[in-house]
Amino acid sequence: MNEQNTTVESTSVIAIPPQTVPQEGYTSIQAINESVAANSAWVGLLRQEIGKSIIGQEHLVERLLVGLLTGGHILLEGLPGLAKTLAVKTLAMAVNTDFQRIQFTPDMLPADIIGTQIYNPKDTAFEVKKGPIFSSLVLADEINRAPAKVQSAMLEAMQEKQVTIGDETFSLPELFLVLATQNPIEQEGTYPLPEAQIDRFMLKVVVDYPSQIQERMILDAIDHTDSKISVNPVIGPDEIFASRKVVDSIYMDDKIKDYIVSLVCATRDPKAFQLDLHDYIETGASPRATINLKAVTRALAFLAGRGYVTPDDVKSAAMDVMRHRIRISYEAEAEAITSEDIIRKILDTVPVP
Repeated sequence: MNEQNTTVESTSVIAIPPQTVPQEGYTSIQAINESVAANSAWVGLLRQEIGKSIIGQEHLVERLLVGLLTGGHILLEGLPGLAKTLAVKTLAMAVNTDFQRIQFTPDMLPADIIGTQIYNPKDTAFEVKKGPIFSSLVLADEINRAPAKVQSAMLEAMQEKQVTIGDETFSLPELFLVLATQNPIEQEGTYPLPEAQIDRFMLKVVVDYPSQIQERMILDAIDHTDSKISVNPVIGPDEIFASRKVVDSIYMDDKIKDYIVSLVCATRDPKAFQLDLHDYIETGASPRATINLKAVTRALAFLAGRGYVTPDDVKSAAMDVMRHRIRISYEAEAEAITSEDIIRKILDTVPVP
């Protein structure tokens, strides 16, 4: 089961008749397609701007766009030097909004992230000094280098989009997105993220090495060590919010919804799906996996210029949505079976609609 990553293609695609009335406010799939085309013109421009700094890593760039379209937080995992931080910084420059980078360290305190109360002797009162979390795009760099108490400070912000400082609660920006990077936990000086926090990341994207051809292109692109690439902002919050409304209207057939639920339930009760995986799974995916699969597949359809979701969208999203939500057992670790291996087996077994 620990074979190399393989792409699984579905054997069937749901046909959507043009006269279908999928969502209130639209008369047909064709109308949704037209709305997708009208609101997705910025996608190509954004990819072009990111491509000025990032060569290859198409999967990573696509997942960052999914985060923008869904408002879901993203965790990027990979070895140092794979352009994780550069990709997020480039995205921030291409989006016309405020951006903060937080470098996580072992000696960091929660107040360094959310802010704190400072006594003002002139007014004889405490004033709130807001932390860097009060930004639309937040790069949490090497998030797994900070201890658990700092990770806990992120929970309220990531789930409720608000922060409590003292006895006051402050709302975060409407466009609030945490893009976190981490090195594999086997690296020295890192801590595994708490289950409650890692479940709040919509996607966990594993960043791999570039291909040989891409690495040669990177080498050719780096001619001057002091040169800076100019990335222009091509989209603002208003365009993102408008696109999110279109994403929410993308048609999803009931069979696709049943397929999503089946994939998630197969991680909790594999025997019900004739899967011999019970000994390898400690806990299955949470209901957030079901909710996030629905959102991510619609975003993938939007990026593909379609007004409807296909089974291939679900299969494409399943790995990144569920890999961090399945806790494997000691038996799986002993046999070198990963959560990715389990998800591949589920995708191979659960019938495609």
